[in-house]
Amino acid sequence: MNRKQAKTMKSFRFKRFANKSYSAFNSLHKVITIGFLTGCTLVNAHATSVPPNEAARLEVKADTIPDLELEEVVVTASKAELPLSRASKLVTLITKTEIERSPAQSVQELLNSVAGIDVLQRGPHGAQADISLRGGSFDQVAILLNGINLTNPQTGHYSFDIPINISDIERIEIVHGPASLVYGASAFAGGINIITKKDAASNAYVKLEGGMHNSLNTEARGAYKTASTLHQFSAGYKRSDGYMNNSDYNMLNLLWQSRFDIQKNTLDLQMGFNNKEYGANTFYSPSYPNQFDDTESMFISIKGETNGKLKFIPQLYWNRHNDCFQLIREGTSNVPDWYTNHNYHQTDVFGTNLTFQYASKLGITSFGGEFRNEGIMSNVLGKPLDEPIGNFTKSDNRTAINYFAEQNFLFKNVTLSVGGLLNYNTAIPNKFAFYPAINSSYRIHPNLSLYASWNKATRMPTFTDLYYTTKTHIGNSDLESEQSEAFEAGVKLSNRMVRANLAAFYMKGRNLIDWVKPTEEALWESRNHSKVNKKGVETNLHFNLKELLGQGLPFQSLNLGYLYLHQNMVDDALISNYTLNHLRHKFTANLQHDVVRNLSMTWNFRWQERTGSYLKYVDAQPTEITRYKPFSLLDVKVNYQLRDLNLFANINNVFDTEYLDLGNLPQPGIWMMLGVSYRFR
Repeated sequence: MNRKQAKTMKSFRFKRFANKSYSAFNSLHKVITIGFLTGCTLVNAHATSVPPNEAARLEVKADTIPDLELEEVVVTASKAELPLSRASKLVTLITKTEIERSPAQSVQELLNSVAGIDVLQRGPHGAQADISLRGGSFDQVAILLNGINLTNPQTGHYSFDIPINISDIERIEIVHGPASLVYGASAFAGGINIITKKDAASNAYVKLEGGMHNSLNTEARGAYKTASTLHQFSAGYKRSDGYMNNSDYNMLNLLWQSRFDIQKNTLDLQMGFNNKEYGANTFYSPSYPNQFDDTESMFISIKGETNGKLKFIPQLYWNRHNDCFQLIREGTSNVPDWYTNHNYHQTDVFGTNLTFQYASKLGITSFGGEFRNEGIMSNVLGKPLDEPIGNFTKSDNRTAINYFAEQNFLFKNVTLSVGGLLNYNTAIPNKFAFYPAINSSYRIHPNLSLYASWNKATRMPTFTDLYYTTKTHIGNSDLESEQSEAFEAGVKLSNRMVRANLAAFYMKGRNLIDWVKPTEEALWESRNHSKVNKKGVETNLHFNLKELLGQGLPFQSLNLGYLYLHQNMVDDALISNYTLNHLRHKFTANLQHDVVRNLSMTWNFRWQERTGSYLKYVDAQPTEITRYKPFSLLDVKVNYQLRDLNLFANINNVFDTEYLDLGNLPQPGIWMMLGVSYRFR
């Protein structure tokens, strides 16, 4: 596509989106205007005080809604940010220390250390992986960066095409179970919120590592801090020849973030760019081993937050994703005559959120609205265009409007959250749907609490679910939105030596979407399953071994996790590509310890057993239905720290285990990387 065509396409795209979404936006513009004026007023009136009795009841300062317990991490498991001990749902944190000591090479691999997460990896080191929670599909998890929803409406395969390097991350919050009220309708099975660092002083950081398969990984980031502003920029580049034929990759990340403090109010600006080019050996069809993908993603967002008894939190964001998928990679010999063009897609997501929060004797009241427009242009997905635009011959567009309200009652030993989401989507005309949420916790002891929750959630089909029709797949434009109702109860323990939680959950799902086929010879079809029920248990234990065993021993920490999941099959005769293949058991263990002064080691172990089966291919031809086999993996990191200089070695899959995350796609064997990093202060 030349520049003139691209410019014409962008202009056409903008006008089409504007026309289709005008009526939906018009219903919200008054709210936006009122919210903006209110926010301006609050900036000037931020010092308004709260009566002393209210401040005492809430255990907060007179003119703010701060953390109730400052020593704890504040998490976003509800509309109001609350300390982890107050969260009435299961929230798993991957902390800064765990990230720095992990042998993981990408965000996706970091998530593999959590028992409740299923990582279906296709390409290594973050090239491509599907992430699911509690047996849900990869399309049912919301992916956020600093609270901005970057979930891809084309397909969840691309939801992690985000410009983030491991050195950028402060922590990762995983909310298990439906979280539509918190993160929007896409958080059907839960949400993953990646929180980046906010440096306290100006500094710079560089990292260089390389290893097997001609692998190279470089990262650089810098921060400039003034009295009222913070500016951060990071860049990362990865490449490798790959561990087998057609598994090479090149990846680039660029991320800019700025924070402005304006009279105790904050304004956050972030923008980023991500590019990936990778060989996709049998990624989506074992019949074609020479697939290739070239993706490009860019986004910009702005978020404000006022300070005071009444908070105003506006968000505005835009995200564009382009991809060129080659079923047969350019340069492959003996290309069949029927293959005449690649698949081209461009998705645009525009959204704005308005949240109001008010502190009173009863706790924190949150309410507001969300406008999110999702559109696609493609030569494969969507409805026919009147005239082609460059490579694009089809398009589709839809707008979701959500209104939400939540009341967090905060008492000495009790937290009760009651709220709901009112959802409307232009793809389902003249229909509003309400999704309630009730979450509660009770502190038996300052270190021990019980919690229970009940949530309903929904998810719209992706554009791939609706329209993807090829020689191997048949889309279904009549798919209905997914619906679920989930119950959960658990116990949490936290003190200086031990943090532990145990959760039991049950979910009733209907109209769940999967790609299935009745026989080996049939094509894959996207279908709604009438009913799928899930139940399971999840537990996590963290031991601070320094506190537990004493300072004289070399052990630092031990993390253990376990998930058990049972899912009722809709039809055992169906061959499932995704949903009916889920983890039945997963066990994780992480040990960190010192070796000698300045030298430490981290051991990451996981064992998992997947239920379900896949159609095995030999020489690109189908043979027989094969059950997944359980496997175990061990990853190790050796780390030598000398002031600001860090030398390290990562060894993934130490025992060179042969295993599959997805049928017919073997994963890498042993992979060693050596590296060095330095921080300039």
